[in-house]
Amino acid sequence: MASDDPSISSEPYTTIEVASLLGLAVRSVQLMVDRGELDAWKTPGGHRRISRASVERWLAERRGGARPADAGAGRTAGKRAQRVLLIEDSVHFQNLVRLLVGQKFPQVELHVADEGFVGLAMAGQLQPDVLIVDILLPGIDGATLITSLRSHPQFRQSRLIVITSLDESQREPYAFALAGVPVVHKPNLVAELPSLLAEALGATPAPAPSPAP
Repeated sequence: MASDDPSISSEPYTTIEVASLLGLAVRSVQLMVDRGELDAWKTPGGHRRISRASVERWLAERRGGARPADAGAGRTAGKRAQRVLLIEDSVHFQNLVRLLVGQKFPQVELHVADEGFVGLAMAGQLQPDVLIVDILLPGIDGATLITSLRSHPQFRQSRLIVITSLDESQREPYAFALAGVPVVHKPNLVAELPSLLAEALGATPAPAPSPAP
């Protein structure tokens, strides 16, 4: 007999259950199935069923990409470290943000997603204090992702910072998503991101290390 507890059941998931588990829209889950990221089939009645093993594998692969800025820092008794989720496909800017967070906010956990659907799922799991999101992303348009994050009650407590290589004139098509959101032009990332992140976290950036004598 199948268990009444869905967390220990061997039964496959429905599309709605996977969407709820990952914090995604049902359509996003359907696209993941279409891309072969999740194993699924249809019942004789035409209902889609998704393998639990493939969902667990997908989650395990994404968790493997979540890297704390400093794995040994930021934990105090009874209180979790503040979390920042960076959704950015450029390895260069991933590494630059890692460097900035590691230097200025060593107590903060930094997690990284390199495409939009993965980022949305990780945001649902992590409930980050701050989301740093690029506009131009593979998998899902960054403006659509930002709009989804801003409108979803689940992310109401998360502060949002947008980073982009687009200059002000190039951002016009995304104005509807960016209204009221701090935006950092990537060439100014080192100069502007730490202060915006400090404000979002309610923290003071660590001073830069003194040069060796």
